Amino acid sequence: MPRAFSQSTAEQMVAAVNAVIAARSPRTVDFVVQFSDMSKNQAEQALSLAVDMGMLAQDVDEYLPESPLCRFLATPDERQKAAVVRVALESYEPFTVFRMRLAATGDTSTAAQETIAILQLVGHKEDVKNTLLSLGTFSQALTVLTGGKYQMGTDALNNDLDVLAQACTDRFAAENRIRLQLEPDAAGLVSVDSVLVPLAHALLYAIQEGGARSAVVHAGNAVDSYLSELANRLGATLAGTGINQKLNDLRGQKQLPTKLLNVGYYLGHVRNAADHGTDTDVNAAWNVRRSTGLEYVYVACSFIAAVTTWEKGKPAEV
Repeated sequence: MPRAFSQSTAEQMVAAVNAVIAARSPRTVDFVVQFSDMSKNQAEQALSLAVDMGMLAQDVDEYLPESPLCRFLATPDERQKAAVVRVALESYEPFTVFRMRLAATGDTSTAAQETIAILQLVGHKEDVKNTLLSLGTFSQALTVLTGGKYQMGTDALNNDLDVLAQACTDRFAAENRIRLQLEPDAAGLVSVDSVLVPLAHALLYAIQEGGARSAVVHAGNAVDSYLSELANRLGATLAGTGINQKLNDLRGQKQLPTKLLNVGYYLGHVRNAADHGTDTDVNAAWNVRRSTGLEYVYVACSFIAAVTTWEKGKPAEV
């Protein structure tokens, strides 16, 4: 049976997966367009490629993480991203066939045409070639030679597995650090997937050069999810979306003390500055200081821990 081929670049596919990881819900094409600044067609193709590679799964109009590798793309570390794509490519049949035919023919166009024929792909030869070359060079499974020629990457796959093993160690350490910051009551109460893991991702971003904005976005998503969980436990109704609007709802229903609400508003306003593009007050997008990214993660943990202390009826603290 003919098989549809999704045209994209490795960078767009990685960006689409990262958008799905960062989203609370719904994880739709429109969200990926807004989050990643791609056109709708680019987002659709990138998501389709991620599904075809086994990174994501599609449920009607929503996309969900499918492979554990997805989480390792939430990093500013380009070497780690390359390692993730390299490992995924080893089970992506169009690439493995293309690589085999490239080794046999030495010509990328011929290899693409033969791959289309072998797998009965529905797609233009140049689209297939460009997508597979993008994936191969991004992951360093292919290297560029002079004269537009390509050869197999010289690094063994186990080198990429070593990178991911180190990433596992780093992530485990980050999750442990977040658990310590949350303290036992909060760490045992919050959702692992929606609160603790995004906070750990945020911490990993915060300690990387250039990762401050992503640190705020991921930690802000964790706080946003935490407020929804809190409201459910308190029996509160949240009509608004976003941190500040949810806090307003909790304030209106007298569910949180003013001091804790104000700490939460700090988190909401910084998150908005990092995530909402051009601000009409300054006619530009806000830059996020590296120190702000790191401090934001710790303030988010302190806020969640303090609210949990209050929720459990213990002496109030900030």
